[in-house]
Amino acid sequence: MPRTALLLSTALLAVVLSPTASQAADDPAPVPVDRFEGEVPFASQPAEGIFTWGGDSDDPPALQLTARADAPEGQKVLTGAYDISGYGGFTHDFAADRPAHDWSARRGVRFWWEGRNSGKKVPFEIKDGGANGEASELWTTSFTDDFSGWKQIELPFTDFAYRTDYQPVGGIDHVLGLTQMWGYALTLPVGVKGRFAMDDVELYGSADQALRASVTTDAAVYPVREGGTATVAVTLATTGSAPLDGPVTVAYTTNGGTADPGRDYTPVTGTLTFPAGTASGATRTVKVRTLRDKAGEPAETIPLKLTVTGAKAPAETPQVVIDAGGLPYLDRKSPVRKRVADLLSRMSLEEKAGQMTQAERGAVGEGADVAAYELGSLLSGGGSTPTPNTPQAWAKMIDGFQLRTRATRFQIPLIYGVDAVHGHNNLVGATIMPHNIGIGATRDPRLAQRTGEVTASEVRATGVPWDFAPCLCVSRDERWGRSYESFGEDPALVQSMETVVQGLQGRADGRDLKDDDKVLATAKHFVGDGGTEYGSSTTGTYTIDQGVTEVTRRQLEAVHLAPFRTAVDRGIGTVMPSYSSLDVLGDGRGPVKMHARADMINGVLKGRMGFDGFVISDWNAIDQLPGDYPARVRTAVDAGVDMMMVPYGYKDFTSTLIDEVNAGRVSGRRIDDAVSRILTQKFRLGLFEHPYAQTRNASGIGGAAHRAVARQAAAESQVLLKNSGGLLPLRTSQKVYVAGSNADDLGNQTGGWTVTWQGASGAHTQGTTILDAMRKDGNVTYSKDASAPMTGYDVGVVVVGETPYAEGVGDVGNGHSLQLSAADRAAVDRVCAAMKCAVLIVSGRPQLIGDRLGAIDALVASWLPGTEGDGVADVLYGKRPFTGRLPVTWPRSEAQLPINVGDTAYDPQFPYGWGLTTLTKVPAGGAATLRALGVAAAAAERAGADSAGRALVSRARLIVQQKVGTDLTAAVAKPFSDADHLSLTGRYAAAVRKLSEAYRAT
Repeated sequence: MPRTALLLSTALLAVVLSPTASQAADDPAPVPVDRFEGEVPFASQPAEGIFTWGGDSDDPPALQLTARADAPEGQKVLTGAYDISGYGGFTHDFAADRPAHDWSARRGVRFWWEGRNSGKKVPFEIKDGGANGEASELWTTSFTDDFSGWKQIELPFTDFAYRTDYQPVGGIDHVLGLTQMWGYALTLPVGVKGRFAMDDVELYGSADQALRASVTTDAAVYPVREGGTATVAVTLATTGSAPLDGPVTVAYTTNGGTADPGRDYTPVTGTLTFPAGTASGATRTVKVRTLRDKAGEPAETIPLKLTVTGAKAPAETPQVVIDAGGLPYLDRKSPVRKRVADLLSRMSLEEKAGQMTQAERGAVGEGADVAAYELGSLLSGGGSTPTPNTPQAWAKMIDGFQLRTRATRFQIPLIYGVDAVHGHNNLVGATIMPHNIGIGATRDPRLAQRTGEVTASEVRATGVPWDFAPCLCVSRDERWGRSYESFGEDPALVQSMETVVQGLQGRADGRDLKDDDKVLATAKHFVGDGGTEYGSSTTGTYTIDQGVTEVTRRQLEAVHLAPFRTAVDRGIGTVMPSYSSLDVLGDGRGPVKMHARADMINGVLKGRMGFDGFVISDWNAIDQLPGDYPARVRTAVDAGVDMMMVPYGYKDFTSTLIDEVNAGRVSGRRIDDAVSRILTQKFRLGLFEHPYAQTRNASGIGGAAHRAVARQAAAESQVLLKNSGGLLPLRTSQKVYVAGSNADDLGNQTGGWTVTWQGASGAHTQGTTILDAMRKDGNVTYSKDASAPMTGYDVGVVVVGETPYAEGVGDVGNGHSLQLSAADRAAVDRVCAAMKCAVLIVSGRPQLIGDRLGAIDALVASWLPGTEGDGVADVLYGKRPFTGRLPVTWPRSEAQLPINVGDTAYDPQFPYGWGLTTLTKVPAGGAATLRALGVAAAAAERAGADSAGRALVSRARLIVQQKVGTDLTAAVAKPFSDADHLSLTGRYAAAVRKLSEAYRAT
């Protein structure tokens, strides 16, 4: 959910047009903002200008000024074409080096729009306060294109609401001041191809005090225990903090709700007065006293109705809530099973449907719908963050949403989820770990667990108890845009790294989930997402992501299901099905979307594997199922999906689910099963006792201890593929020439799913680039494009690779390839022609480097190492040895793909498991030594001495690599890669035999 930079505003012109036909007789003449006659250029900040934006390169609309005989004003209108898949629109920012504009004397903004009768809503935003148009508060409203031809759209300023899903700099004062305006913007409809025309943006009418003054309450919900007193603070705010022009009165009364006046609370009524001249920020209070009756009962609501005269009233009626009490499900000493049963027995169908629904935070605004629809969960999609993006703002935001649940009958807390796939990656300043492909390269299960522990601690400290991780896909084709989310191509390697589940959740029985440094984990994507065939995707321009996995039943079990069996054994709390389709050869069904495969979700996962957590759908995955919407709902729910991620469609989902149950097409038993599973995890997480953020560990977010773990992970993930002449490690005395696009780019180093969904190049969080880390250790000169003089250097280090991407956007063939960019190739060629060189490839997957391999002295697969570039420098300068091993096969050419360990034909550039070392003492020996190691490995295997067995295989591997050098043939590669797989499965003697075979083949 990337940055929705919105707002287009034009400079106020000195020319004043004559009043329009719609202008009231006593209104002042309108003030032009944008005439679209060419007086405002197409430009961007800090200059005044109109500019476009969007979620990716295809989303920004194409704009032009077009002469039209039917122009409502002047000769030209603004026209544009759009075809937006993510988000897109245009903005007019006023010049940042000149004073902001004052719109406070006017009633609103209006413009002419040529309707296409599309029925689509068009959001319109204005930019208020702050330093400039890109550092201001965003206020939004919308109009509906439900007409044809030209129509003047009037948007009173009283209709604009503060944006809660995105703010560029955070809340300045949350007051639409209108005295410092920086522009406006329009967001165009998504998912439809269209054109638009617009003309004559202007300010109209006269403001009234209701615009200049507003009344707010400090909260929308005031929970109190039975017998307690709620204090509601009522605050006055004025534009520009000016004193009131005239008096403001607020009449209040307790009226309606589910509490019984006189029995549950003492009714109150009265009037608060803010006289003329009252300063902005003045506060009055209303107290509501509740009464104790000692009966066990659900929560009860007491709305406090406010009638405001002379100012804008609060957007919502505040509610005092008497907390639920005395009911069995609230007894924390009772077993979870009994608590769930008691609560479930009390719930209505509507409440159950709400628990099965997950919405995006940006869709619920301030959160009133959390209570209105009894929502069970919210999430932040990639890049959907509070502003400012700080731990404190996250906790405050989530606490605000949790507060809304207090206004429901049973006060069932939300479970809030995020994609923290390599650290708390949505949070600026968090510790960002290497992506999973790098963790797989470490071959270090204990370290994998520690990375999970750090992630869990940082995520839970911001109020988030649920992480949509780890990804347990077995990546079988590096053209897949999600391949870096996989630990590797071998299911045995993926299974070995699932210690991360314990890092996230704690012990397998769930007893640690309530702790303030643990989160509920999610095994995704069930099942086979890493095996989709190239060219099988039907999602937009994707080539492989969300495609079809075609496998035999045996391949399915051995490759793709194996990691999920391990996850279930480890107590994984939730599972997310894949967008992809599964085609099991011989079952006669053909490709079927995973969200519709009851045989796999109900039958295999919940039945045979015994998974007792709940299944959460992927983002809007229900929309990819066949049939009308009710059919999709039935299919997914009956297939075993317990909670539906319907980010902006939660209203339709809940109402449809209720209708399907009432019509008998979805069974009540199935609903109860789903809700029981969800409630069980909420109880295990301790959310009923502690619904609000537990921030004790917030001081550790991005701290030295956590970054030390990330640094170690970055170091251990580095795979040394070639090292002619022992070029690495570098010596601190050497004069080093550094070049390449990824040497000094934190965004490229951290990759996708970092701060935003797709990630971005540049410095968007806190960390250390590889270049900065190298500068701490050595004598370094940097030239990104290798254009600086190259004489006098001992060695060159060229850091190249990919720029960030995520999911199908990064599929090869969808604007991406496995080739280095032209600039990277040129940098490698220049440096390696001038001096001995080491090339580091910072990427989410192997890059095709074979045509340059002869000119490269040392080659390192750096993967996506995260924020701690120091870890990379540690191995470059020998503070730590290179120990990483390839988690995937490194191909010679794209024509070889897919290529994986165990293939019959196997002749890669570097085999799975390859990884040279810079250990000071490399094991010596030959064939005789390997025979002895084989005998010892067999004994370790019989004794169940796994640690000793792995050590023996590692020693044999190093002996073989030392002999092989650069003479990697198919006869060497196949047994070498097979040995790594055998070692991971505990067959140490067979692994040494395979290594001996590779040794003999050199």
